[in-house]
Amino acid sequence: MSEITDSQQTCSPSWRDFLEMCKPRVVALMLLTSVIGMFLATPGMVPLDVLIFGNLGIALGAGSAAAINHIVDRQVDSVMARTHKRPIAQGRVTLQQAIVFALVIGVAGMAILVVLVNPLTAWLTLASLIGYAFIYTGWLKRATPQNIVIGGLSGAVPPLLGWTSVTNSLDPDALLLVLIIFAWTPPHFWALAIHRKEEYAKVDIPMLPVTHGERYTTLHILLYTLIMIAVTLMPFVSGMSGMLYLVSAIALGLGFLYWAIMLIRGTDPHAPIKTFKYSIYYLMALFFAMLVDHYL
Repeated sequence: MSEITDSQQTCSPSWRDFLEMCKPRVVALMLLTSVIGMFLATPGMVPLDVLIFGNLGIALGAGSAAAINHIVDRQVDSVMARTHKRPIAQGRVTLQQAIVFALVIGVAGMAILVVLVNPLTAWLTLASLIGYAFIYTGWLKRATPQNIVIGGLSGAVPPLLGWTSVTNSLDPDALLLVLIIFAWTPPHFWALAIHRKEEYAKVDIPMLPVTHGERYTTLHILLYTLIMIAVTLMPFVSGMSGMLYLVSAIALGLGFLYWAIMLIRGTDPHAPIKTFKYSIYYLMALFFAMLVDHYL
């Protein structure tokens, strides 16, 4: 495994390097669920200041967690094909610069949430940051093949953060949104893990396909897909959402189930990455359907 030394590093990174460290596409998906969580929390319009400052604070917290992920995984990133061009792995950003950047945007996000939104959302955001950046990335990722199941909770809280930004309270419906993403995370990420199995094996990260094989992993993807589909029906059962959402959840769930079965059949070598991509569109469409149903 190659080492990143000070002599390899440059001291003049561009703003694009720092933006990349924040994992903007991942944060964008998180913000989508956060925004929808805000709108689901109220029958009317979300206050403009909450909409702006709430999502800004949440985004900065998520970006800080992502930057810490880059810091902790810098040696692994330098080996894996998917991540070897990341700013720290290539030496475009020094370790010291990355630490300062993560600290500054993390503190800024917390300050915005505490002062301009509410302390509950700030503390929940901090808990999510610690869960992803330190507990998952720093420990669970290398400790157990169930890493993404246990650690997935920290990535499931954005709709709850959006909800509490508006209500300043923990409500059952908000926790149900968390449960949906929590159930979605394993089949979503395990599909990518199958696609990148050799890379994870190369850097000794015990992802499920590496430790237990692809057949075992695809069976677990199918199991969690069925659990996820059942969980996504709960907003209708609880009265949180109506018929439009129910039809959408069933249709989208059947699409996910199709790809889970394709993974088990093993007839399409590109099924893992196709499943991963579908899972992203699935989550976006599911939450959008929930939002439309809410206002109809």
